[in-house]
Amino acid sequence: MRDLHARMSLEEKLAQIVGYWLDHGGEVVAPMAGEMNNSREGTQLSEITEHGIGHYARVYGTRPVDPAERAAWLWAEQRRLVTETRLGIPALVHEECLTGLAAWQAATFPTPLAWGATFDPTLVEEMAELIGSDMHALGIHQGLAPVLDVIRDARWGRTEEAIGEDPYLVGTIGTSYVKGLQAAGVHATLKHFVAYSGSRAGRNHAPVSAGPREVADVFLPPFEMAILDGGARSVMAAYNDVDGVPQHASDEHLTGLLREKWGFDGVVVADYFGVAFLAVMQAVAADRGHAAALALRAGVDVELPSGDAYLEPLAELIRSGEVEEALVDRAVLRALSQKEELGLLDPDFAERLGEPPAVIDLDSPRHREIARRLATESVVLLANDGVLPLRTGGGVPARVAVIGPNADRSEALMGCYSFANHVLAHQPDVPLGFEVPTVAEALRSRLPETELTVVEGCAVEGDDRSGFPAAVSAAEGTDVAILVMGDQAGLFGRGTVGEGNDADSLELPGVQRELVEAVVATGTPVVLLLVTGRPYAAGWALDGSGSNAGLPAAVLQAFFPGEEGGAALADVLTGAVNPSGRLPVSLPRGAGAQPYTYLQPLLGGPSEVTSTDPTPVRPFGFGLSYTSFAYSQLTADAEAPTDGSFDVSVRVSNVGPVAGTDVVQLYARDLVASVVRPVSQLLAYQRVTLGPGESAVVCFSVPTTRLAFADRALDRVVEPGDVEVWVAASAGEKVATAVAEGIADSAAAADAAAAPVTGSRVDRAVVRLTGEVHRVTAADRRQASAEVVPG
Repeated sequence: MRDLHARMSLEEKLAQIVGYWLDHGGEVVAPMAGEMNNSREGTQLSEITEHGIGHYARVYGTRPVDPAERAAWLWAEQRRLVTETRLGIPALVHEECLTGLAAWQAATFPTPLAWGATFDPTLVEEMAELIGSDMHALGIHQGLAPVLDVIRDARWGRTEEAIGEDPYLVGTIGTSYVKGLQAAGVHATLKHFVAYSGSRAGRNHAPVSAGPREVADVFLPPFEMAILDGGARSVMAAYNDVDGVPQHASDEHLTGLLREKWGFDGVVVADYFGVAFLAVMQAVAADRGHAAALALRAGVDVELPSGDAYLEPLAELIRSGEVEEALVDRAVLRALSQKEELGLLDPDFAERLGEPPAVIDLDSPRHREIARRLATESVVLLANDGVLPLRTGGGVPARVAVIGPNADRSEALMGCYSFANHVLAHQPDVPLGFEVPTVAEALRSRLPETELTVVEGCAVEGDDRSGFPAAVSAAEGTDVAILVMGDQAGLFGRGTVGEGNDADSLELPGVQRELVEAVVATGTPVVLLLVTGRPYAAGWALDGSGSNAGLPAAVLQAFFPGEEGGAALADVLTGAVNPSGRLPVSLPRGAGAQPYTYLQPLLGGPSEVTSTDPTPVRPFGFGLSYTSFAYSQLTADAEAPTDGSFDVSVRVSNVGPVAGTDVVQLYARDLVASVVRPVSQLLAYQRVTLGPGESAVVCFSVPTTRLAFADRALDRVVEPGDVEVWVAASAGEKVATAVAEGIADSAAAADAAAAPVTGSRVDRAVVRLTGEVHRVTAADRRQASAEVVPG
């Protein structure tokens, strides 16, 4: 590799640290793409790659192309680069893969917010390995996922791309995705480094005012986990600035933290046009050449998707002596190292390439099976007065109305980075290329004896109420009305959620709430199904706040559940599947409560010193089931060293009538600390499946580093002192239901909690951390582990 580098001219070096976006035309699928330098559009590819090329951007994902035909082109193009450029270096090919490979005919999985709702890292890893296998088979080397941004404000349009509001949940799920993708030979790219989701008022690209402690304790842990535990090979810089420092120019984060402290030795890539934005949007550089110099010094190795700054603008400054070529050399060596790791620099690369796949199934039964499992595990039951499941006592309703803008639309089930909503939205005449049954279609197949009426009622957006009478009439003549409301994902104003589709309000878009209330007023039992990309303020449907109308009989939340989402929702509605999803983000009371996170200090919640109450309508971790679970016999180590670990166990019992899966959640509170700490923090979690009457003991091993935080000197530390731990059904429950002997109600449970831990059946305990303050290093354990013991 170094011999290769020593032979390179300046032009050849620069070519290796830029990309080229093939087939990029007038369709805007990246911010301000139309305003960036596209001077090479229309130029022969042989001229563009005269000195080689670093990346080819979105070979399969820019327009609908037959995968096998495109693979044949790519194989030939790689051989051309090897044989017709002076140095013979192939291109690294990258693609979007957030909800599956973003290519025509490829499977579309649930959006990341749905991954978070599953609390199932193992299943996410299975999905990612399957996605990576598809990409590897098509000659793709790098995937632009996962998104590890921690949700802070549900108004942010990219909420649906994120996993949740808890850093540990984001980190464990995201790390599993990295492991799966990279197990298939495709490098994962962590996005967006760092604090992108902390923007003011939830606005895309907006400044971030987070202090260094919030950055350290909230935004950085998922990235640290994915790098140190998952071995992620690439990181993407974020568009935003943090306290005035754009992240594409932050040597503090991209070099000092990422490389020097964490030991990351992979490649940092720019977000699309992010280097040029240093001059164009953030005005910290006079022009694109100086923007390139800033980004290179900070540690951005590769400019994507093209060479707006790293080609001629930078070359001019290097030739004049204003910018040292050593910065380019550093980036080139990293880019070449990645290609070497991927086998692109092997002398026999062209021979090993073999023949391109003549046929490739990107939506096989295996794809559908994993998509279905993820979707079903992600559905969250928010309320139920007994109307669900629809199949009760062996009978089914004779007449069902399926109403709403998302009742019979495939696109409503998929996120912004699905190929359907990202690319095909610009080409309405092109078919999806695979089957995506709608909720109405799936219900029709599950309830063949039921008379099913489907009415749109209203659109996702707009104020047209002309469909209300038909919806009301349909509901009046049925046994139950299923209202499928929510979002349409899209880009930059073309939709209600997604990149660039931020919101001022957290009310359902358009007149959807009015339609729900009109149908509820008929007296027909209503099941409200929210298919969305963000949590909406639904207190009016859950507790009647702000409404004089009645309430739906049941409410379910689904975060863009993907191609099998309609089938999964039908399974949950009819009882074929018992819902086990849990909210990965709190369901807000209103937009005025934003930004919000359950990781609040005491004065971040309701109190006597303020007239406002930010308490969410449904808290992080919440989710109901068609059965009931109870916890008992919680035990915990009485003491643990600050640099060690402690064990916590709890018995979970299915005390209801049917089999189900619980998500056992272990929380903690540092009772006295040197800085203000949250009143509740997720330490660990575990899915447990039990039959009616069955019990199991969940044994958690918790490294004390799960309690680490940035102290006054901004060092990550674990302090000695008392830590309260408990198991609960959500972050909103301080004391879980106790079923121990002699505990019949919550007051008795609270009294029992004060008893000694050893040998007692209590639902919370205190662990004393002993010894000196432990300064946490990057080598310390970060994840908890769990073992489920039946019986």
